[in-house]
Amino acid sequence: MSKQHAHHFSPALGKVFYWAIGLNLAYTVIEAIFGFATDSMGLLSDAGHNLSDVASLLIALLAYKAALRPASARFTYGLGRATIEASLINAVILYIAVVFIVIESIERLQSPVVVNGDVVAWVAGIGVIINGVTTWMLMKHSRGDLNVKGAFLHMAADTLVSVGVVISGIVIRFTGWYQLDPIIGLVVAAIIAVSSYSLLRESLNLSFDAVPKDIDIHKIENIIDATPLVVSYHHLHIWPLSTTQVALTVHVVVDSPSDVDRTIDSLRARLSSAGIAHSTIEVETKNKVCKEEYHDRITHDRASE
Repeated sequence: MSKQHAHHFSPALGKVFYWAIGLNLAYTVIEAIFGFATDSMGLLSDAGHNLSDVASLLIALLAYKAALRPASARFTYGLGRATIEASLINAVILYIAVVFIVIESIERLQSPVVVNGDVVAWVAGIGVIINGVTTWMLMKHSRGDLNVKGAFLHMAADTLVSVGVVISGIVIRFTGWYQLDPIIGLVVAAIIAVSSYSLLRESLNLSFDAVPKDIDIHKIENIIDATPLVVSYHHLHIWPLSTTQVALTVHVVVDSPSDVDRTIDSLRARLSSAGIAHSTIEVETKNKVCKEEYHDRITHDRASE
């Protein structure tokens, strides 16, 4: 079995995931402890979000590991699609977290709880550092990979959220405005919902084999049209193998059988430069296509009689 469909990722990415999971799990525990101790909805909602982020990072890591496995007799394309499913699961997890945060924050608005602003500010300050470091580690790996990009966006949003919780803690410390704590919880929910929408939409599209958004199908069509010796083409299909690799199949028509090999080599190189990692190109001659079209037309006419 050929292993040409094994997916390639940066070796450093695995270590980044391990560090990110460890740091955020430790902070989630700390934040939850102080959140319960101080009855802070801001801390508890952020802890819940951070816990979902730990789960998201773990899912992304497992998908990354699965995608590294080579193709087999049973999984001939490998397990790269695990990264697509992981992105979709992570998006759903985030919106579930939004629902719970909104419900609890509304209850706290109706029945305000006294919160220790100093503790809230200090704990959230630690979060700014941890989330910021995690975001920085994921940043360079997030370009061109929806699976990693989802984790990166979560951590970037968390960094902003932690900054907001720090501000709320300071304001509560000096003004005693305890309603600000659940308001921050609602702001957290809004940030999560907005920042996660593109992740949900794109991962859902990819799960249905949509053309990835960074692939311009019109550009691909122009590349095929402009390839020397290509007379025409049909049966063009483009779909994702993973969050980083794209596959294509197409039937192209040439004048002569002697043009077949040169056409395949030229077109495959052009498609590769356009972001198509795996291309299956079937080349036909004009005479063969004409004969097939004639046969199909005769068959259709006889069936209509």
